[in-house]
Order: sequence, then structure tokens, then C-alpha cells
Amino acid sequence: MKIVILDGYTENPGDLSWAGFEALGALTVYDRTPEEEIVNRIGDAEIAITNKTPITAATIAACPNLRYIGVLATGYNIVDVKAARAAGVVVTNIPTYGTQAVAQFAIGLLLEICHHIGHHDQAVHAGRWAENADWCFWDYPLIELAGKTMGIIGFGKIGRAVGRIAQALGMRVLAYDSMECEEGRETGEYVSLEELLARSDVISLHCPLFPETRGLIRAETIAKMKDGVILINNSRGPLIVEADVAEALERGKIYYAGVDVVETEPIRGDNPLLGAKNCLITPHISWAPKESRQRLMDIAVDNLRAFVEGHPINIVD
Repeated sequence: MKIVILDGYTENPGDLSWAGFEALGALTVYDRTPEEEIVNRIGDAEIAITNKTPITAATIAACPNLRYIGVLATGYNIVDVKAARAAGVVVTNIPTYGTQAVAQFAIGLLLEICHHIGHHDQAVHAGRWAENADWCFWDYPLIELAGKTMGIIGFGKIGRAVGRIAQALGMRVLAYDSMECEEGRETGEYVSLEELLARSDVISLHCPLFPETRGLIRAETIAKMKDGVILINNSRGPLIVEADVAEALERGKIYYAGVDVVETEPIRGDNPLLGAKNCLITPHISWAPKESRQRLMDIAVDNLRAFVEGHPINIVD
């Protein structure tokens, strides 16, 4: 059985092992695959593994040996699932692997906004503390989170993990989700979206990207927020309308935004958030600690092994 990994570098830049896949077939790993090479590289392989390399209906039609597409991520919009199903090709994804890492990163963005630790470290190394007339200094307002309200939109596993950390910091937690659960009620108070927007000092996005959530944070919903709210998004870039968020940052309606995702990745030079004040942007790395990537690798191998053994799991429907 031939296995082709189309874009393995981001999952494994060299600190993990592909041995689990090698045990299941003849493996070829490409760091990256340009779109014009996708069909050639899959060739007559039965198994294609992808992270962000698109597999379209045309690709599926051009690769008649293909029987399985494994997505090295939770999101699977890069695969034409309908065409795969019609061709009898099984598609799997990784439903849960980075809950703690992503939750930790969301809080990391928030803490950096509250304290500007990186900036003050650079200032010290530049000699500003040594030259200071007082025994301490700070360049930004410093924010204590205890007693403030965290509103979490999307209260699944990651959202609830963020909520638990927020609680540990002394914050009140509000949650909005289309599906409520008892575990969620133990962590936060379910409210309507309108109430969450109105009451929250910090809003953190942890919902999937669906047609109904695309552009969820836009001028209309921003207008319902508190003045000076902090916005965190390390879920999906298109959840926010970037031009509207940039405008709200400029006039101070949103005090600060911390984002790890943008609508088009890698970020384009004309992205309005790049020129906005008080906007912290990181390059989609919430998921990327080694521990998290190892879990992803293990689940991806388990997915393929289960398919080979005739009882596929984590099938995308």
C-alpha cells in the first residue's frame, strides 16, 4: 500500500517520527506540495495524507487508486468531502488533540495584552531600567483579570478549558454555544450572544467555522460590546471581519485584540490588522507544541490503521 504525505513539514519539522505510517505501507513524505503537483504526487497511491494541501473533486477523479484521505488537522474544508464520498474514498480528521495547548495559548495572548511582558523584557535589555530614575516603570496600562468577566463564544472542549483557566484567575465566565451541557454549566453561565457581548470585559472565540459563524464578529456585533473590550481569536480567522475589528481598534471600541489566526494564511501584506493599533498577531501556532503534535500524529496513525483493519474511525461525514 502506497502512502503519500503531501505537506508534512508543519506537523513534523524533524522532531517527531513518521515510523507509525511507515509500518502501514510504503511511505513518501513531502514537506510541501504546490497545487500543480498534487495529482502527480498522489499518483497511484491508495492513501493521501494532507494538512492544508487541497484535495479537490478534480484531484480525486484523477487519482482512481485513492481510497483514503487523512487530514492532519481538525478542520477538513480543504477536502471535497462530497466528491470523496461519491468516489468511495474515506476521509478522516483529528477531532481532538490540542485542547490544552490551544486553551493555554488563548490565555497567553490575554496575559501578554494585560502585562506586555515581551515589550518590558526588551526595554530592560535595552538599558531602560538601568537608566530609570525610579525603581520600576511601565509603558502600558497593566490589567488585573480577577473580578472581570470572560465571555467565551463556542463552549466545547477548548472553550471549557479556557473557562477553567479564567476561573482560576478569578474571572467570571459567560458562555454562548448552540449546544449546552452539564460540564459547561459547571464552568460558566450560559447566556445569549447579545448578553455575552454586552457583559464581557474579554471575549474569546472558540467556535468552529460554519456559514452561520463566518463574520460573527463584525460591526453590528462589535457595537453591542462594552467599550474597551479585549478580543481573543485563536480559533478560525474568518470568524471576524478583519476590517471591522481594525476600525474598532483604531477608535478604541476594542481596546486590544490578540489573534493567532487570520482569514488568509499566511497573512497577506494588506491585511487591515497589520496596520491597526493594539493588535497582537501570532502565526497560527496555538496548536504547535511538540506534545500536541505528537498526539495529532498518534491519532492520525490510529485512523489509518483502523481503516486498513476494516473499521475506520473519525470519519468526516
